Amino acid sequence: MGGIRKMSSNGDKYTSDEETWVFYKDREEWADVTPVPQDDGPHAVVKIAYTDAFTDVYDYFRAVMANGELSERALYLTEDALNMNAANYTVWQYRRKILKHLGSDLEKELTFCREMIEMNPKNYQVWHHRRVIVEWLGDASKELKLTEMIFNQDAKNYHAWEHRQWVLKTFILFDGELDYVDRLLEDDVRNNSAWNQRHFAIAQTTGFTQEVIEREVDYAKNAIKKVVGNESPWSYLRGVVQHCDGGIGSVGNLEQWCQQMYDAGQRSPHLLNFMIDLMEDKMEREVSTRQDILKQTLEMCESLATEHDKIRREYWRYIGRNLCHSTCGVLLESVMGDLISGTGAGCGNHRC
Repeated sequence: MGGIRKMSSNGDKYTSDEETWVFYKDREEWADVTPVPQDDGPHAVVKIAYTDAFTDVYDYFRAVMANGELSERALYLTEDALNMNAANYTVWQYRRKILKHLGSDLEKELTFCREMIEMNPKNYQVWHHRRVIVEWLGDASKELKLTEMIFNQDAKNYHAWEHRQWVLKTFILFDGELDYVDRLLEDDVRNNSAWNQRHFAIAQTTGFTQEVIEREVDYAKNAIKKVVGNESPWSYLRGVVQHCDGGIGSVGNLEQWCQQMYDAGQRSPHLLNFMIDLMEDKMEREVSTRQDILKQTLEMCESLATEHDKIRREYWRYIGRNLCHSTCGVLLESVMGDLISGTGAGCGNHRC
């Protein structure tokens, strides 16, 4: 197979250093094939203006597929078709069928696939093809380096992260993954993809034991200190503490830590949001202080709605109403019990 050829400025030819594009209809070795035109029906509503080269290649591809031809020249044809439209999943599927039938060199196919990924890094089909070839080979030794190369161009490429996670989990290659994530977060503490990868790597290896939870809470707190307004470590922190059996405030002195930032004048919406989570968790666990905590929580929701996160005003008022209804429902049960015993004083919350 030839190297990947790029379309020239007129859109009708592919060229490389070694060759000039020749239409398939003009190639002697394809004279035995009758091209199959695309059937858009008798009354195409919006007919796509394909280039002559595109039409030529896909007419011959349809003919090859209709004939069930699984040959070297058909494989070469799929390469040209994919250069013109890397998102055509039918071509990728037929290419795999040819590769398997011919027993082709899959290492060469990985090279072709890498070149296609470099040109189409956010293409679903090319990443899926790469996965299948790696599965056939049973060798993922090149995959982590490939994804790292893509992350150097785009640190949040979803397809590359999905591929990396599949490789790590399938071939058990987690050694050094947290160190790699550390480097990414040192470069960009706002890299939410790296934060997600950290959670994934821990969940797939040690799990969130008490020791790991304490370590990761400290890790997140240190990252938050760098940029309090960065949502990513706050989200990570929330994900870590959800593994705590004793509630989200039971590790790392989080309530005191948040209060210190609040007292120092910090009003990041992410801080206030987390403090609301802490108070909600506390209300569920401490019946005697629910009414006072609820009042503080509602005031914080309103401050977010009117001052610190006004774009989500209605959301925070919705949260406040839900907290009020759910909490006061529990309080009402407690109050009714007190009334029956003759000690009750009522809820006292005018919002309920």
